[in-house]
Amino acid sequence: MGRVRYAKSLRDLEQQGEFGAEGPTRAIRSIHCVYETDSEVVRAIVPRPLEANVHAEVGFRFTSFASRVAPDSPDAPEVVEEIRSLRIGVRVDYDDKPGDYLLTVPMSSERAVFAGRERFGEPRKLAEIDFEVRGEALRASVERRGHRFLAIEGCRVEALGPRVDAAIEYCFKAFASCTPDKDFDQDPQLVRLEWQHRLDRVWRIEGEIALEDSPFDPVVDLPVRRIVRLEYGEGESSFAARALRPVPGDWLLPFLHQRDDDPWVEGVEV
Repeated sequence: MGRVRYAKSLRDLEQQGEFGAEGPTRAIRSIHCVYETDSEVVRAIVPRPLEANVHAEVGFRFTSFASRVAPDSPDAPEVVEEIRSLRIGVRVDYDDKPGDYLLTVPMSSERAVFAGRERFGEPRKLAEIDFEVRGEALRASVERRGHRFLAIEGCRVEALGPRVDAAIEYCFKAFASCTPDKDFDQDPQLVRLEWQHRLDRVWRIEGEIALEDSPFDPVVDLPVRRIVRLEYGEGESSFAARALRPVPGDWLLPFLHQRDDDPWVEGVEV
């Protein structure tokens, strides 16, 4: 008899669980920014049980990293592709672990989009992401469905030395209902991601951030009032994730569309 690959062997399952809940370590280049926005905006877009932090801050991180890609056949050599991502969130409080509530996570890889959405509930979306470093100058931007909605351009002006950046993010893993008479088949789960960015080299950046309107990714609704932190780093990164608790579906329903493209949303007045 032959093999049937729609089922995994014990060895397949052991290899799948090699990293457990912790992601592999990856070499990265990243542009990290934190800026102040309007507190009314942040309070309006954060679902319970998360609470908007007293500092109305938006954080985003453009990242470029190498990832192994499954070859076209078992005999083909392993392929390594550059994957680019952008993680955008607003500062929130939960328990004793403040972090960022993720609004959108554009990525250049369709495979990576599906993996993060299904496993962790991240609001990942396929996008075109530009990330370029030439000498001291750098730039990055993201475009989806014909709309470029965030761009940054600047120069490295000061070396800050190595550091370890610990970062926490929150998102919701939702289970949309199979039937039209209810919104969820079961309560959504609040998920926490804990990152370790071990950066060998870090520089302060002087530059400009441009937010542009997009009906699919309305980040422009979070205006830049003051840049708090703007840096470029090189090193490696890893993360671990866990589901914290179920939450009532009613708490998440007004915000669930953030992970999809819904250009007809009217929004709320703040």
